[in-house]
Amino acid sequence: MFLRVDKLQIDLPTPKRQDANAAAALQELLGGKYGEMSTLGNYMFQSFNFRSKSKLRPFYSLVAAITAEELGHVELVSNGVAMLNNGPDSDADEEDGGDISEAPFEDMKDIRLAAAFLSGGGGAMPVNSNGQSWNNDFITTTGNVVLDLLHNFHLECGARLHKLRVYETLTDPTGREVCGYLLVRGSVHAHAYALALKKITGVEIEKMLPTPNIPLGNIPECQKYLDEGSHRRLYTFSPDDYKEMAGIWGNGEVALPDDPPGELTVVDGMPDGGKIQQLTGVPSAFTPDYAPEEMFEIATKLYKASR
Repeated sequence: MFLRVDKLQIDLPTPKRQDANAAAALQELLGGKYGEMSTLGNYMFQSFNFRSKSKLRPFYSLVAAITAEELGHVELVSNGVAMLNNGPDSDADEEDGGDISEAPFEDMKDIRLAAAFLSGGGGAMPVNSNGQSWNNDFITTTGNVVLDLLHNFHLECGARLHKLRVYETLTDPTGREVCGYLLVRGSVHAHAYALALKKITGVEIEKMLPTPNIPLGNIPECQKYLDEGSHRRLYTFSPDDYKEMAGIWGNGEVALPDDPPGELTVVDGMPDGGKIQQLTGVPSAFTPDYAPEEMFEIATKLYKASR
């Protein structure tokens, strides 16, 4: 089962302006071939279908714990997309909507992913940067642990190249922060699957890393995560389970040569996390409704009744 916490894995800076086309680029990290929906789907169904869980516990624990982290990555990218689509916070949901006869969203018809506004109200969806739907064909789960781990290594390496290309298209701090954090964590996952393959086959596939060759120290948004040691940590995302992966990620293994040095560690639980930005209502876009004050009044009463 999964435990949900009302935080993002990191704090995201407020976007400088509304930029729906930047949000469209970031959608690639959500619903693209190497996006977070793909990493989540692969690891989640591999963990569900994992054979000989008790006998291969360290390998199962690794895939299961990374599954939970990937679910949080889907949440993180989705929030980044919505933040870029909507722009800085405002008090729009305190207004009555006003006169919509002057086409207040005329510019939206020309954005790259018009459906993000017209159908989704400025939110994120499991699609890529061209609006193509993410689909099950991106999932590989064979029941063969070596083949699945090798596929996961490829997936993480492809995803890191994917993230760097999106990073290089963006200037807004929100999108770049998402990319910077995920570049570091993707490096962790690639390293973890490489070490798992070495343990089970004896092949030192970690010598292929960094593949692709992305010097994280040259990316400003990666630097603070390297400084705090995020590149050396895997989280269990559970209060009691999945500790067995320390036999793979730990046990004297160390950080990659180009990253700050130190031993790899498994951390019980999850990162401290960051706040989820409030997306204000836009009455003229019928989000949450044309006249939301009644909804707010009802919600306030329900909140007070729950305390």
